[in-house]
Amino acid sequence: MGDQQQHADLQRWRLILGPAAEASTGGLNKANAGRDAALDWLYGRDDDLGKRGVRRGGTRDGARGAGDEASALTTVDWLDGIHKLFPKETIERLERDAVERYEIHDVLTNPEVLERIEPSPALLKAVLRTKHLMNPQVLAAARRIVEEVVQRLVEKLSVQVRTVFTGSRTRKPSRHRRARDFDLKRTLRANLKHYRPEERRVAIERPEFHSRTSKRLEQWQLVLLVDQSGSMTGSVIHSAVTAACLHALPGLKTHLIAFDTAVVDMTSDVDDPVELLMKVQLGGGTDIARAVEYGAGLIENPRRSIVALISDFYEGGSEGRLVHLVKQLCEQGTQVLGLAALDEDANPIYDHHMASRLTNVGAHVGAMTPSHLVEFVAERLGT
Repeated sequence: MGDQQQHADLQRWRLILGPAAEASTGGLNKANAGRDAALDWLYGRDDDLGKRGVRRGGTRDGARGAGDEASALTTVDWLDGIHKLFPKETIERLERDAVERYEIHDVLTNPEVLERIEPSPALLKAVLRTKHLMNPQVLAAARRIVEEVVQRLVEKLSVQVRTVFTGSRTRKPSRHRRARDFDLKRTLRANLKHYRPEERRVAIERPEFHSRTSKRLEQWQLVLLVDQSGSMTGSVIHSAVTAACLHALPGLKTHLIAFDTAVVDMTSDVDDPVELLMKVQLGGGTDIARAVEYGAGLIENPRRSIVALISDFYEGGSEGRLVHLVKQLCEQGTQVLGLAALDEDANPIYDHHMASRLTNVGAHVGAMTPSHLVEFVAERLGT
């Protein structure tokens, strides 16, 4: 057992240190030689690794294969190999680095590659950034990635939307036993007499549950204005998903507007986030004021409207006009929400000066995940 562990350790060190360490670690077995070749094919492109002598590295046209014979790997070969040689988490990291770090274009332009690659949020972003370069055959294969990732996001957010809008917990007890309505504090108080000191446990003989009151939505409008510049790709994706989930709610009229220097009303596709994302054109300049002016023109009842501006706030048009328009909206009673990010990470990069100016005229500015936006909308709707 000790010899096997030592051999495994030497194999790992050889993978980390590269061929130069073989005099001390010995050669690689067949499986690890395959892993080494796959890693070299990708990370051998990193010039910095070569300068530091960390590993020999492959070339942009090929890499060493398992054993002693050289083998020129195609992207398809490489994808097939990593799916056999590595665990799922590692595969996702390798695919993400191939797309984002090394910009291996045939990952996104070869339909055979797209059919094999694992759909992921990172790959979805890459597809949206490059889909305007794809021919119809490649675009059809790319659509599968968009559909799979969007479906996962919709399923996740739909649960949160239903939880927020189908009823709120009250302090009243309920006879309906549902796990999500379990009342821990009341249960502990009701069962303290069953405390077992020797086991340091409370025997739960009578669980307690919250009751829920139904929620009724008054007629409100939600206008989502989404900056489709390249830096906002993640927010564009989650805006489409969020709009689709909120669109189905009774009493809430949802609009989705995409903008750069032009404004495109995509409300007709709001119930189909896949189709919507396939139509979005990322990049270009930014005229936020024009989008806000368009959104303001959609408002029917100012005091029952929310305008959510999803942008990095780097205004390419008139800053003064943007601030004036937001001030007008706030003064008429419209809720204006400025989101510097709307995605699962909510890590914003934005113009702090402009964000501060918008805050000073009455807007609420911050970064949110989609679920937080749903909660914000629910609170403003009086639910």
